[in-house]
Amino acid sequence: MSDSAAKAETELTWVPKASGIAREAGARLREFLAAGVETEYKGDVDLVTVADRTVEKLIKTRLGEAFPDHGIYGEEGTRERLDHEFRWYVDPLDGTTNFAHGVPQFCVSLGLEQRPAGLAPDQDGTLVAGVIYDPMRDEMYSAERGRGALLNGKLMHVSATPVLAESLVATGFPSRKRHDSPNIHFYQEFTLRSHGVRRAGSAALDLAYVACGRYEGFWEFHLNPWDTAAGILLIEEAGGRVTDFAGNKVRLDSREVLASNRLIHNELVGLFSDMFAGRNLSPIPTPAEFAASRTARAAAAQ
Repeated sequence: MSDSAAKAETELTWVPKASGIAREAGARLREFLAAGVETEYKGDVDLVTVADRTVEKLIKTRLGEAFPDHGIYGEEGTRERLDHEFRWYVDPLDGTTNFAHGVPQFCVSLGLEQRPAGLAPDQDGTLVAGVIYDPMRDEMYSAERGRGALLNGKLMHVSATPVLAESLVATGFPSRKRHDSPNIHFYQEFTLRSHGVRRAGSAALDLAYVACGRYEGFWEFHLNPWDTAAGILLIEEAGGRVTDFAGNKVRLDSREVLASNRLIHNELVGLFSDMFAGRNLSPIPTPAEFAASRTARAAAAQ
């Protein structure tokens, strides 16, 4: 890490210690990947590895040392001090299926929620910090509420692409109940109406890629708080927007997550609305119509 990056992180409250924990966890994941891991199923089709459990235990220990008054809510079963004001949502290995097959697209995700006294259990608090660490690329995404979002210590921003037709977007498919997922229908429409759709296998990294401008949008069904807590804050602090498919405020336990660079968000919400309602969708522009529209926007911007 450069001196300027280190200085940027030390000016924050929770990120310096959290990013250090994420880096240590990521180093363990690299070791497991190099050595090979034991894989088992925790449901009919959901994979879990010894790495998931070992690294969550490491993160639980380190968070307990760094923030002894904070609660921890982990994917692999950690539930500690959940009645306290601050709560960490921990995904020790987002992208387990990739990891189990040796695909180097996975991450560690830690999101911190502040829950004031008296908040009902079914109500969300405020996301105040988040880190997502990609150990294979050594990329640390971090944010604190009101302080902007950083990639390896440098400020990052969502992209400035103004329309879906010029956007690269991402999605994912659940490993469980794949046969019941309606997402393949949305995947088809978005593929036809965008510059492309990526399905890389890590929702947390997909959200981080929206925050840093690599993707313009992301949507997925049936995510959990540990998948999204850090990424939601990253995107909001980078200038983007995260809602449900109808454009309403997203919840940590939401069954729908729609993230964007803000500029294309209304277009995305409109497409979801039309598809859910079964309305006729607008015609997909021909290459010539796409080129003409792009030329017109460029002329208007001059």
